[in-house]
Amino acid sequence: MKSHNINIQYTELEVDELSGELLKLYQSAKKASQTAYAPYSKFHVGSALLMDDKTVITGSNQENAAYPSGLCAERVALFFAGAHAPQSKVLVLMVYVPGVNRPAAPCGSCLQVMAETEDRQSNPFKVILANDERVFMMNDVQALLPFRFGKRNLLS
Repeated sequence: MKSHNINIQYTELEVDELSGELLKLYQSAKKASQTAYAPYSKFHVGSALLMDDKTVITGSNQENAAYPSGLCAERVALFFAGAHAPQSKVLVLMVYVPGVNRPAAPCGSCLQVMAETEDRQSNPFKVILANDERVFMMNDVQALLPFRFGKRNLLS
């Protein structure tokens, strides 16, 4: 039997340390959280993508009484980008959740879509998790989903 460890590297910053594009992205994700439809969970999440052409695409979680028919903020933004800007690449994904004591990680479904997006564009992107006070920055989805499932698992 072998035992292994997986370590992830991330940078923790205070929100007031953000500047330039990242501050604008944070503000966009925060604003998007206000459009969340979350009458059941009361968990209002906003996301913002920085695309390679400097466009910002936002999303918010949209719940439905018939679980799991809703979508998380991350998937709303990523699917919109895939449908409306399929040739553009995601450079950064910011996820903002207000009122939590630490930045919240994406759910498994969102992580899988994020991993597929990286694979599809053949380029990793930064993932930034934020709340009202701080942000956690990772260089890619691999940090959050080290044993990701992808097309390499399907092909022989």
